[in-house]
Amino acid sequence: MRQRRPIKFNSEAMLHQQVAEYLKVRYPRALFRTDFAAGLKLSMPQAVLHKKLQASRAWPDIQIAEPAHVLYGDYPGLYMELKREGTVIYKQDGTLRKDEHLEEQAIMLQRLRDRGYKAEFAVGFQEARKLIDEYLTGGSPIF
Repeated sequence: MRQRRPIKFNSEAMLHQQVAEYLKVRYPRALFRTDFAAGLKLSMPQAVLHKKLQASRAWPDIQIAEPAHVLYGDYPGLYMELKREGTVIYKQDGTLRKDEHLEEQAIMLQRLRDRGYKAEFAVGFQEARKLIDEYLTGGSPIF
């Protein structure tokens, strides 16, 4: 029997779906929201309306309305800006890559941190899962 290769989630929309499913299965009681519309191709009227209804186009993709595990820190919620696998956010010297939208997102994440939230970029599913698990369990997950 031929062994299947694992599915790669290269699009941001697929990454949103995978992270949402992971949260539902691993943390069924956790309250969260994903801005799935951010990755969709909207019609011009829909895009205009969507923009009017947002505080900023840089709002993070995932919001988890759960306090951090006591061993992780004192945060009332977790915000994640998801990026597909392979996305480069920072240059080798640790500075943010020159990109207007990335810069807006980094500023928004900092504004959320300034208000006491955990707010980070997550590149790919493994990085998102690790951040979620550490935040909600205080360390490595059981499985």
